[in-house]
Amino acid sequence: MVVAVLAATLLLAPQASALPAWPNVAQGASGPNVTTVQYLLRHHSQSVTADGAFGPATKSAVVAFQSAHGLTADGSVGSQTWPALIVTVSQGSTGDAVRAAQTQLNRYGAGLAVDGQFGAGTDRAVRDFQGSNGLAADGQVGPQTWQTLVGGGGGGNPGGYALPLSRSAAGRSDYAASHWNSTPAVDLMVSYVPAYAVTATVADHYDSSSCGTGLRLLRPDGSRFVYCHLSARSVADGASVSAGTQVGTTGNTGNSGAPHLHVEIRTSDGVARCPQQFLLAIYDGVQPPSLSSLPTTGCTG
Repeated sequence: MVVAVLAATLLLAPQASALPAWPNVAQGASGPNVTTVQYLLRHHSQSVTADGAFGPATKSAVVAFQSAHGLTADGSVGSQTWPALIVTVSQGSTGDAVRAAQTQLNRYGAGLAVDGQFGAGTDRAVRDFQGSNGLAADGQVGPQTWQTLVGGGGGGNPGGYALPLSRSAAGRSDYAASHWNSTPAVDLMVSYVPAYAVTATVADHYDSSSCGTGLRLLRPDGSRFVYCHLSARSVADGASVSAGTQVGTTGNTGNSGAPHLHVEIRTSDGVARCPQQFLLAIYDGVQPPSLSSLPTTGCTG
């Protein structure tokens, strides 16, 4: 009877998902996993810029970290280096290790400000991620959660897209707002907050008297997302970035009456499309419509 009860209990118990393999990140790579490595290296007192590009300086920092921890000093972050590099963080933690966790959570659509403050929003995002991946939803980013974050494909982000602003900076109604004039666009009224790439893309610096300090996020099919009125860009011209990578800081440059982020979507034929329906779909966690199906007039939600 005891054996039967034990067997039934095991059958009914939730089964944890197998953890994904640690990714291998080496010189030449770019994107959120590289940014995560860089933030974690910074936590371990390595002097490196968290720019998402794995260049010679990052490789040197990895080699130094590996040498200091008795690891093979090959400059590549793989299954031996990740476990030594990660740091357990939870609510109340601060610093670059928290920024690393927030960078990863944004791959899955969390829309967090990468500010190094592990507050209630980050705690909620961690628990949501853990619950949807068969992990104990304790809000602590420990070894299993780290491995699932960096080894996963960011699949919680429908179609591989991310919001251009954190959810704390702009709510659903902001993305549904009509544009103030006939231009197919949306103006997100925020002051000097991080702006993120909507999709995996190539960053193209773009400046004009009307746009101010701008950025075009170029897709292989010729379509593009355009950000205007930035106070600063945080990615190099021509850099490849992933969805959820910080690409700049919003501002008030160009023809702008107040700080905000102006967002346009243009299809490969150069036609401007209303972004409201597309951004609302990302906000709601559903697959966005095709760009070509978006209207060219009447830009409301």
